[in-house]
Amino acid sequence: MSDFTRLVRFMANDGQTYYGDAILPSDTIDISQATAARIIEGDIFGEHHVTDQIEDIEHLLCPLAPADVGTVRCLGLNYADHARESKMPAPKFPVLFYKPATSLAGPSDAIPIPDMAQEGAGLDYECELVIIIGKQCTNVSEDDALDCIMGYSVGNDVSHREWQIKHGGGQWSLGKSFDGWAPFGPGIVSSRNISNPQSLKIWTKLNGDILQSGDTADMIFSVKKSIAFLSRGVTLMPGDIIFTGTPAGVGSGRTPPVWLKDGDIVEVGLEHVGTCTNKVEYARANAVARI
Repeated sequence: MSDFTRLVRFMANDGQTYYGDAILPSDTIDISQATAARIIEGDIFGEHHVTDQIEDIEHLLCPLAPADVGTVRCLGLNYADHARESKMPAPKFPVLFYKPATSLAGPSDAIPIPDMAQEGAGLDYECELVIIIGKQCTNVSEDDALDCIMGYSVGNDVSHREWQIKHGGGQWSLGKSFDGWAPFGPGIVSSRNISNPQSLKIWTKLNGDILQSGDTADMIFSVKKSIAFLSRGVTLMPGDIIFTGTPAGVGSGRTPPVWLKDGDIVEVGLEHVGTCTNKVEYARANAVARI
């Protein structure tokens, strides 16, 4: 499906924005440490090839350009340990909600907190394995589901628990969908390079302290089960993004709760992919996410 190994979208030293195949230092597999990339020409979801042209990376951007983003789907309560800490039964079917494309942001962008989300308590983090669909599929079987994936990334499903749960009988989409509240990256690892997405370590660090340390083996609905379910009577398209849920250790599950504050540094990471490091910033008039 793809020629690349680790797809990145970046601003180069020449001021241009490119898609590229990240070149990593020999001592790391974290895409966020890449300093250069081989330029990709063509349609990343169709005919494309990795060229010999190498450009230095000035800044990693959201891995997909806005024009290439489809529907952003998210799963809730998809880890057994997270369901237990939430004191909720494991769901019989995947719990689905949506985020707008404007919630997407890059792996080092600030997380802007608007005025209405600065009030009260409940600003939370969630590290998640992110799936990027690579080809159109409908009613796909579990056996064929992984063939529909372009690659994998890691993201932070930033959430405001009061808006999500308390206000108005539950506002899941509102409480999780403010601008810049779905940073992901630092790139997209080709599905060829992750043969088993159910054996990956995933974690969150807050100001350097590990607060989430999980394994995708704990998913209630595996990657292939999730795709098969989400494609029932619904066509998944290239560029569709799926956040697949978070393990235990979220702020709302702790005693006492741990809420994000202005200036906090949140790092989410996934084995074989890398890390996103984002600073919480109470929104200012001119603050915008770079996508």
